[in-house]
Amino acid sequence: MYTALWSWLLRIAKRHISKVSVLLIQVGVYMGRRDFVDRVDSVDPVDGVIIIDPEALQRRKVFVTLSCTFRYGRDDMDVMGIAFRRELYMSTRQVYPPLQDLEKGVHTKLQAKLLHKLGNNAYPFFFEFPDNLPCSVALQPGLKDVGKQCAVEFEIKAFSAESQDAKVRKRSTVKLLLRKVQYAPDSEGVQPSVETMTDKQIHLKASLDKEIYYHGEVIKVNVSVTNNSSKAIKNIILNVYLSSCLRDSVSPGATLQKVYKLLPLLANNAERKGIALDGKLKHEDTNLASTSIIKEGVLKEVMGIMVSYRVMVKLIVGGEVGLEVPFKLMHPNPDTEDELQFQEFKRCDLKGMIDDEDEDGNVSGGDDMEPKEK
Repeated sequence: MYTALWSWLLRIAKRHISKVSVLLIQVGVYMGRRDFVDRVDSVDPVDGVIIIDPEALQRRKVFVTLSCTFRYGRDDMDVMGIAFRRELYMSTRQVYPPLQDLEKGVHTKLQAKLLHKLGNNAYPFFFEFPDNLPCSVALQPGLKDVGKQCAVEFEIKAFSAESQDAKVRKRSTVKLLLRKVQYAPDSEGVQPSVETMTDKQIHLKASLDKEIYYHGEVIKVNVSVTNNSSKAIKNIILNVYLSSCLRDSVSPGATLQKVYKLLPLLANNAERKGIALDGKLKHEDTNLASTSIIKEGVLKEVMGIMVSYRVMVKLIVGGEVGLEVPFKLMHPNPDTEDELQFQEFKRCDLKGMIDDEDEDGNVSGGDDMEPKEK
């Protein structure tokens, strides 16, 4: 019966709705997307549907957990019993047997559509993010680093067990990494400008043409220097993140006004350890981390990794004279949603499975039973 059902689901998925799904022998998890947008005032809810095989569950219950984890070391690192990870948030829902009427568990059109397609053994789940969670961010590991990188990660986990607190085997669990992302706001913001003066001898002013830049966009820095001192300014140093340029000098009594162009890219810093990157799924390419925008009134102390950017301008004249101009580096808000994907995990069909986990945190497998013959 279920072999025919999975084949039918694959056919209708290609025709009607693209979705992310992770399949177990007794549990299937269906979601419409893996990226959830933080709009500062609100965050997209995490919605999906579980389809179960009551006979295969053998009276076990099915739970779904949404978690946010801050990793700051490998899982196998342990100092005096303290692991290098911290659960910033975890919420668990019992999906089967349902604790409320089906109609009360349906919150979105996607859930309603999936329930209509999947039939009587499908059950919805729904989570809302709290205000104080960071977005998905990872620090770039070194070339010789192994294991999980330092990162803020979000994960949906479905598992079958006798109770929520029972010990859960990996073979009874399926995990799916999610991303919490932010896009550039619609408003352009105020054009940044900062200036400083030393004993009325050296006047330095730097301004940007706008506050918000998109990834891969050139940053134009307007620098104005008036040197009324008796010393020459040997170098003007501009730095954004790890991309820098060193050029120009200013003689005593002279004035310089020039627009510098900077392009902060991950490609120029591919081997730099510790650079903040946008969180990624599986082996997708990523970029420098986007600026973190926090809802007013939310405590920063509860965040995992906060990201901000500044253009730093320094004048080398005996000592240093410098200033910092803040700006935002983000993705534009997409006009249309990206096409969603359908993924099926086939390892549950293999006999003699072992308890393991692949790199991106997706685990698929049956329970302690042998898979059914098809």
